[in-house]
Amino acid sequence: MPSFTDSAATPLNGNATPASGSRLGLTSREVPATVEVVGAATLREQGYHTTVDAVKGATGVSAGDAPNDVGYAMRGFQGNQVNVLYNGINVGPTGFTALTMETFNLDRVEFLKGPSSLISGQGAVGGTINFVTKVPHTGPIQNEAFVGFDQRGSFRSGFGSGGSTTIKGLDYRFDISRTREVGFIDDTEFKNVHVSGQLDYRVSDSFKTFVAVEFKDYKARPYEGTPLVPVTYSGANATSGIVSGTKVSAYNLTNLGAVTIDGRTLSTNYNVVDGHKTIKESWVRSGFEWDLSNDVTLRSQIYNYNASRDWYNNEVSAFNAASNLVDRERFFVHHNHNMVGNTTDVTWNGSILGLANRMVASVESSHTDFTRPGAANFPGESVPLVGFDRGTYGLLTTQLQTATIDSIALNLEDRLKLTDTFALVGGLRYNPFSLDRNSIDKNGVVKSGFPYSTSWQPLTGRIGYTWEALPGTTFYSQYATAADISADSIFLLSPTQNLALSDSRSYETGVKQLTWNGRTEWTFSAFDIERNNVYSAQAGQQLNLAGKVKSQGIEIAAAVRPTPESRLWGNVAYVRARYADYDLAGGGSFSGNTPPNIPALIVNGGGSYRFLNPGWWPVELGFSVRHVGDRWSTDANTVKLNAYTTADLFAFVDLPKVPLFATATSTRLAFRVRNVTDKRYAAWSDPFYPDQIFLGAPRTYEVEASFKF
Repeated sequence: MPSFTDSAATPLNGNATPASGSRLGLTSREVPATVEVVGAATLREQGYHTTVDAVKGATGVSAGDAPNDVGYAMRGFQGNQVNVLYNGINVGPTGFTALTMETFNLDRVEFLKGPSSLISGQGAVGGTINFVTKVPHTGPIQNEAFVGFDQRGSFRSGFGSGGSTTIKGLDYRFDISRTREVGFIDDTEFKNVHVSGQLDYRVSDSFKTFVAVEFKDYKARPYEGTPLVPVTYSGANATSGIVSGTKVSAYNLTNLGAVTIDGRTLSTNYNVVDGHKTIKESWVRSGFEWDLSNDVTLRSQIYNYNASRDWYNNEVSAFNAASNLVDRERFFVHHNHNMVGNTTDVTWNGSILGLANRMVASVESSHTDFTRPGAANFPGESVPLVGFDRGTYGLLTTQLQTATIDSIALNLEDRLKLTDTFALVGGLRYNPFSLDRNSIDKNGVVKSGFPYSTSWQPLTGRIGYTWEALPGTTFYSQYATAADISADSIFLLSPTQNLALSDSRSYETGVKQLTWNGRTEWTFSAFDIERNNVYSAQAGQQLNLAGKVKSQGIEIAAAVRPTPESRLWGNVAYVRARYADYDLAGGGSFSGNTPPNIPALIVNGGGSYRFLNPGWWPVELGFSVRHVGDRWSTDANTVKLNAYTTADLFAFVDLPKVPLFATATSTRLAFRVRNVTDKRYAAWSDPFYPDQIFLGAPRTYEVEASFKF
């Protein structure tokens, strides 16, 4: 997988060749879809510390801010309808496999918008996010390091090194980062250690091989949300501008009426004192690339992924209007998740009837073993809204669920250039996979309907064109399809649920342009997506048959470098997402309602200017602004997470060589103020826990020093 380098960068990184866009080795501008790439330089300059931070800078993408609720949304879809890949590999549903991690070890983050099962398999309805770790380069050894702090006591650090060794043809890369982030909610934090390394060995001019290993250790005392409270109860403590609307509690069924966030709870932790979340992940990958001839290349990669995850928290905090107390309930689950797989592909560059043609045929296979000891009882109690004893988890009784998944995928992609400027690009994916599940209760008795086995054989793909009508100006259109499990997660699918897959289709058209001698780049896209046979998450880990979701929208992104010292960038996304044929079993309908966490409008923008006065140290000043529109917390569309706008300010100071840092070729001090207006806002809502919402972080001051040597 090629490393994204700043020397190849354009204002929107349209020269990058993202693996998540196509296996054909096309640049972002050559793919008939919306593809975005956020490189390591942008991650550093924008202060995107975590993967959740990184995705929110992309066009039309929103995410949960809480460290325990890694949820992404794009193009009208959220959660498990957005695939998350790691170095191009899909390890399972986003809801529990996506891990918040430090971005220091990453080379880039790639985004492919809309249905994309062709590239990433089942689940990619809203799109695909691919996190790519740094890889070796050939040349002199380059080192980098950083250390950073904020006023809450958070600490971040990292060290990386890479280049050629004294052994001819052997290059290496090693990175390690460590984070301790202190939350803005009382007694919350997460700690993250990420170690990654890779060796590349060029055996000959035509054959090279690699081996890569990674380890991640995540420990958190998490924030599980802030309860919605009746305005009549909060009185003078009621806040404005965070949430609005009315609610009947999904947990205790009491009528809260008009709701608010109580000002006394803006930093209150409703979790138990022994609550925690821990995750350990390891990767081992190895493969080769072999040029069989000038026109044919064979690539293959084998991998093993292992994860141990543990949640042990009070997860429900629901205000009870009858008692004026907060009803709490515990939840425990553990995952043992092991996956082995292989991807092998052959690329052929040739011609058909004299027309230039590139084709990739690939085979993917994987085997997954998944065990899930989970809670069989759910301890809980009721506590005052403020001034309560947080208590401990209490008695835990467990039961066991297992899943075994076997998957094979046959992929074919092709680009045929009808002229020098007009190309047809398409592909098909045939992906038979099977599931074997069992569920055993707390007494060791197999539950009714278990064990069971089932299988699916989805066929998905895309067809489109690109037309470079003028040099640097490319028009494109495509039709794409996707398939995914209709009832949330293949790992948890019960035999009584609808076992048919959801199917999705998308129409998209747009234009991409690089102009002004490479100093300006912009993209425009319009899309229409429809997903059928939809199930929607409800309170208490329940699902409703929701018919279909329709989503239409437009996205615009632009960046310009007016002068060598200045940069401006921005993106706007508008989406109209709604349910259709969503009729409730007891009467009534949610048809026409918007799915949770989907804003109609997202706007990002920013700019910077670098002062190069010879009498000063080089100083760069900049800002960024983010606006997220109104969102709903549940399918009922009765509680609104109000629109918000936040702004960040930053300053970079590049120091000359001084005795303290004599070996450093580059030393930078960065000062940053996040959410400079101290805006209080609702960041995310989990539909499984609709009586509470996640708050966004208040104003935060940061300082960081980084070095290259």
